[in-house]
Amino acid sequence: MSQKKNINGIYELSLDNWSEKEMIANEFTSVLSRLFYRKSIELVLYRNQLIDRSASLILYLHSYVENLIDKPLKIEDSLELAKAILHSNIGPSKLDIGRLNLEWIEEKDNYVDYEDFIKHKLKHLLGFKTKWTKPTDIVLYGFGRIGRLLARELIIQGNGKQMRVRAIVTRGNDEIQIIKRASLFRHDSVHGPFRGVAVEDPENKQFFINGHSVLMLAARNPEDIDYTQYGIEDALLIDNTGIFRDREGLSRHLKAKGIARVLLTAPGKGDIPNVVFGVNEDSVDWKNEKIFSAASCTTNAAVPILAVIEKNIGIEKGHLETVHSYTNDQNLLDNYHKKYRRGRSAPLNLVITETGAASAVAKAIPSLKNKLTGNAIRVPTPNVSLVVMTLELKRESSVEEINELMRAASLSGNMVAQIRYSTSNDAVSTDFISEPATAVFDSLATQVSQDKKTAIVYVWYDNEFGYALQVIRVAKMMAGKKRPTYY
Repeated sequence: MSQKKNINGIYELSLDNWSEKEMIANEFTSVLSRLFYRKSIELVLYRNQLIDRSASLILYLHSYVENLIDKPLKIEDSLELAKAILHSNIGPSKLDIGRLNLEWIEEKDNYVDYEDFIKHKLKHLLGFKTKWTKPTDIVLYGFGRIGRLLARELIIQGNGKQMRVRAIVTRGNDEIQIIKRASLFRHDSVHGPFRGVAVEDPENKQFFINGHSVLMLAARNPEDIDYTQYGIEDALLIDNTGIFRDREGLSRHLKAKGIARVLLTAPGKGDIPNVVFGVNEDSVDWKNEKIFSAASCTTNAAVPILAVIEKNIGIEKGHLETVHSYTNDQNLLDNYHKKYRRGRSAPLNLVITETGAASAVAKAIPSLKNKLTGNAIRVPTPNVSLVVMTLELKRESSVEEINELMRAASLSGNMVAQIRYSTSNDAVSTDFISEPATAVFDSLATQVSQDKKTAIVYVWYDNEFGYALQVIRVAKMMAGKKRPTYY
């Protein structure tokens, strides 16, 4: 009987402890919202978005990070640190509460309290004010898979202080087209329903999304619209159609009144800068260049990992094999297609096709020019892809060294928002749907040859969501709306 009481007592104690943590996490979310909407300070947890997240998910993320850093990460400390940031005069910024929490654990004996710690750690942000006086207008040209995700995230992440979605351009905007596009925006078979309010107004050609009034415009040619007549000035246009890939084609957008810059969500041809954020954004001319490319989803997945290995070990040559989910440019059933194999049924076949990722890598990492080959296999899954990289190294290495390099890169440095380190024993593709990191390094799959000179690494990526977040990072740089960070 006493043993039964003891078991019940442990159960009740565990439940009470969890309830207490959820209460703290809910208070934490309240502080997060006040920081974001009142002070334009966004808190993240080792690259994971915290705004608009449930208390239980925030507790899960703390648990995930604990496994990664092998130290306890208390929600109580995160709450008190967030309060200290709220009570300070820190300016608009993006701060990693996970890093601050870890540093508090290691260094708290050196400080009087949480507020003293924050004042010292973030002293460079005290009194900081942004250089811009108004947000940048955003025009989404095309409203397919990437266009809709960009609209969602620009509005969910945005508080209207950096960038505002002002218009969406498609080939038609009659009543039924607007209604259908609004429905596709609200309901997504892969990423789930839109977390907010989205109501169409076909009569006035508008779409109201979480308080944002977004115009639904129609155009057959990029230069056809005078955006200034809608109050859109000096805008950044994000071209999601993939129709125009070179400077000549994309420059047509700049002929439209109201458009100042253009960002392509596909690999750019010729001399167009291809930016993989986290790796090569410091090497481009943000001030004078008007047209940029955010490269491809696969390039954004492979480049961060390759950059770490090239810097620390060196790469003689290698091959990238992409196992990629099917896309809308393939056929549902066998039918004519300008490319032979892509004409075969996407849900029924493995389809060998080409990828430009290998050659595109050199635009971000010039030292790898002509060293990589690449190919792709389209597979019957709707989202999340995998790039398998076989690399001949310049010196001997080991599984342990490569994994530790990736773990370290995921925790600190320029690529903490791009690289996630996975230790999951049973990880499969659906685990990474809506994954914010552009490259999830599967540490348990890493292999090194017996002579220690060839490494095989596996990198998961959400080829839609993770890529969309990379596009937004490039857009913020183009618009000059990048807040200072503490990662």
